[in-house]
Parts: sequence; C-alpha cells; structure tokens
Amino acid sequence: MSRDEMLKKLTALDFYAVDLHLYLNTHPNDKDAIMKYNAVVKEANALRQAYQEQYGMLMAGSTTSKYPWQWIENPWPWQYKFNFELAGDDR
Repeated sequence: MSRDEMLKKLTALDFYAVDLHLYLNTHPNDKDAIMKYNAVVKEANALRQAYQEQYGMLMAGSTTSKYPWQWIENPWPWQYKFNFELAGDDR
C-alpha cells in the first residue's frame, strides 16, 4: 500500500472511530457498535504503526524517531501536495 493509500485509509478509520464514539455516547448498551468500535480502533492502530515504521512519525510526541530526526522530513502534513486531491481539482 502506498503512502497516500495508507493515509487515506487511516483518515477513514479514524473518522469512523470518532463517529462510533459519538454514537456510543448516546447508545452505551449497543454491543454491536462497541464491537465495531474496538475493531476499527485496533485496525487504525495497526495501520498507524505500520505507517510510522515505513514513513516516520505522524504526530510529534506519540512515537519514537529513527536517526536522523524524522519529524522534519518533507512534505509537512499541511502542505498542499501532501493533502488528498479532489477529482478534477486543477490547482
């Protein structure tokens, strides 16, 4: 899986986890939702770990760094070329 594919999948999993979290705040006895939430969180954590082993840190302070310090590697997450492009976007 490419870097972009990993980030897109991780973004989707994290969004799904937050969505399930919000749902569970109002439906705490929904066993199926809890099982889905736990599975999504485990999958996201595994993908996050695989990404960081291959490409470096996603967030400062959350993982260790290889030598040299990886946090300053380009591109920065907020740079346009690093963010996902919409189909037909001609920027």
